[in-house]
Amino acid sequence: MSQGLEIIFLGTGGGRFAMITQKRRTGGIRILGKEVNIHLDPGPGALVYSIMEGLSPQKINAVLVSHCHPDHYTDAEVLVEAMTQGMTRKRGLLAASKGVLSGNESCQRTISHYHQSMPKETISLENEMKFRVKDLRVTTTEAKHTDPDTVGFRFETSEFGDIAYTSDTEYFDGIGKYYAGVRLLLLCVMRPSRKPWKGHMTTEDAIKILKETMPEQAIITHLGMRMIFEGPSKEAKIIERETEVPTIAAIDGMRISFTEEIKVKFPAKRGQSGLNTFI
Repeated sequence: MSQGLEIIFLGTGGGRFAMITQKRRTGGIRILGKEVNIHLDPGPGALVYSIMEGLSPQKINAVLVSHCHPDHYTDAEVLVEAMTQGMTRKRGLLAASKGVLSGNESCQRTISHYHQSMPKETISLENEMKFRVKDLRVTTTEAKHTDPDTVGFRFETSEFGDIAYTSDTEYFDGIGKYYAGVRLLLLCVMRPSRKPWKGHMTTEDAIKILKETMPEQAIITHLGMRMIFEGPSKEAKIIERETEVPTIAAIDGMRISFTEEIKVKFPAKRGQSGLNTFI
């Protein structure tokens, strides 16, 4: 793990209208390390945006899905097919919430039995489960969302500390304990200040979590249309001012280097190749 991790935002949009308009992409997040190549919450566009960013989907060795809403799972089966070399090799890990793999009162199974059978390992996730992706230790975290089986993720590196991703959740008493001590916290903040929506986080909720956890760096992502129109960077500045935690609103194509330092690379305009260049 000495080279650290790279986190690539293939999508920063969340919710129905951001998804169906693609005002912000919904391709999820890629996490790369010496041994790990994880695709987290592969919503619509995950395959296409991976290729556009020069990230071969066939090199993925884990697909993680937090819950059974389409902006988080839609391309999961496609990426399983890529990970297993066109369903010809038992390869990689599929780790998804119980609702995604088996269904629940909120939704039906969203990944077929056929696709669940092809990875080398398939794990049905519940709260506070521990598993590994190569040399990366992963723990699921509690979330309170309209899909009752939703989980977040905490990623523990051996040398550089922890990264966490809240997934979709509303604020609740005790949520901070899951993210205490993380260096980098990715918060799914769908709504701006004073615009609450059941099962989701607002700017005020992010402030409460950060005051409880005080990470080295916070990133807000999974932005809904109201947040997009309000101005995510403006909301991030409010969060930073209230918490004194450095906070950035993610943008599509943004990359984070996670080593002794946390460095953020913002994409510049696209060239003729369609690939991002960085500033």
